Amino acid sequence: MITRRGFLKFAGGSFLSLASLSAYAVGIEPMLLTHVKRYRLTPPHWPADLKLRVVALADIHACRPWMTPERIASLVEGANVLQPDLIVLLGDYISGMSLVTNRVEAHEWAPALSGLKAPLGVLSILGNHDWWHDPFAQQAGAGPTVARKALEEAGISVLENDAVRLEKNGYGFWIAGLADQLALLPNKAAGRDKFEGLDDLDGTLAKITDQAPVILLAHEPDIFPKVPWRVSLTLSGHTHGGQVRLFGYSPVVPSSFGNRFAYGHVVENEDRNLIVSGGLGFSIAPVRFGMRPEILQIDLG
Repeated sequence: MITRRGFLKFAGGSFLSLASLSAYAVGIEPMLLTHVKRYRLTPPHWPADLKLRVVALADIHACRPWMTPERIASLVEGANVLQPDLIVLLGDYISGMSLVTNRVEAHEWAPALSGLKAPLGVLSILGNHDWWHDPFAQQAGAGPTVARKALEEAGISVLENDAVRLEKNGYGFWIAGLADQLALLPNKAAGRDKFEGLDDLDGTLAKITDQAPVILLAHEPDIFPKVPWRVSLTLSGHTHGGQVRLFGYSPVVPSSFGNRFAYGHVVENEDRNLIVSGGLGFSIAPVRFGMRPEILQIDLG
């Protein structure tokens, strides 16, 4: 039988353990040196001789004190040192939290990203928070958003239901980028009773004019079941890996599919590949546990 003294020791130890874990999850892991998550694959429809290194950054969520312009600039340096052929940004540059000491505005975070350098360029898409926190775009039900204008002013191309053809060593390939799938918030005055997306997968892929392989950028991974075999690889963010991930499981995932597309490399039907980034920042709460901030390095071919 446990004594009163034993119970108090147990309770005190449990409290200290919980406090330590909480402090780690809020104050330490989110600020750890960014992890480089590496993938190497030759997906279907990808020429084996087309060697391409893609570096991807997702879910920056600029805010103080966690994701300042100075920290974003350090992430840029970390991405450049990987010597990518191409850099892609997977959306959500704007903070998704109210628990911040100060917001980092577009005129601060976009110039910090302008230092990204790759021979084939830097391409980007937008995320849900880039739309949700833009009242003028929400009212109009259309862009361009503040985030898009800031990225373009920084020299970074933004793909919203568009595709561009690139070439390396005589091999062509396409980067297709979707508009956000949750762009517009419910708004009765605007006649919206639920979230509305602006994505057009069919229209985007219709802009591809030859048989060269395709990489699709889609902020939310929920589109993946609709992505046809024609696409060699889909890259997504949004989930942050659940922000808390233990033994390969995330208790809370902002996806209709739960843990199916929460994080990492997903292969379905043997010929459809998805990689979901754990991201760099966070939304809702400033917590990361078992899911360090990460930059993706993807070597294809």
